[in-house]
Amino acid sequence: MERAQKREVVTALHDVFAKTGVVVVAHYAGLTVAQMTRLRSDMRSAGGQVKVAKNRLVKLALEGTDASGIADLLKGPTCLAFSADPIAAPKVAVKFAKANEKFVILGGSMGTTVLDAKGVSSLAELPSLDELRSKLIGLLQAPASKIARTLNEPGAQLARVIAAYGNKEAA
Repeated sequence: MERAQKREVVTALHDVFAKTGVVVVAHYAGLTVAQMTRLRSDMRSAGGQVKVAKNRLVKLALEGTDASGIADLLKGPTCLAFSADPIAAPKVAVKFAKANEKFVILGGSMGTTVLDAKGVSSLAELPSLDELRSKLIGLLQAPASKIARTLNEPGAQLARVIAAYGNKEAA
């Protein structure tokens, strides 16, 4: 790789580290091309990306970013999974690691916080932003539906009583 290409890679990675919510670092040695392709497509569908780059270039790109604490994790064949949503990349990475024992999560970073493998796993267990929004909407709608049922119930009871008297007289 020429110097100009290396500069472009470092600049692109620096932008990624400055803008993403979470970065997961993992060893991928021993994975087949098909497995890596599946990981990339799963990550893409969740709104994230998987990047494989030379550790030296990644360390240069980390300088001056919030994720600079993960530089110590960059030893051996590592790949980076990142997403703007702080839950998406860890969820996909942990799910993939459970299915493929050769994919080992080393740690990561969320903002300025450096995470170990357990921290990444605990992030993966949290509900996603969309799930939290749907739960919140459900909680907000529940009181309104209860009020509507309470207001409609006396009328419904009266209708049942009248129907019962009508059936009684018809019989």
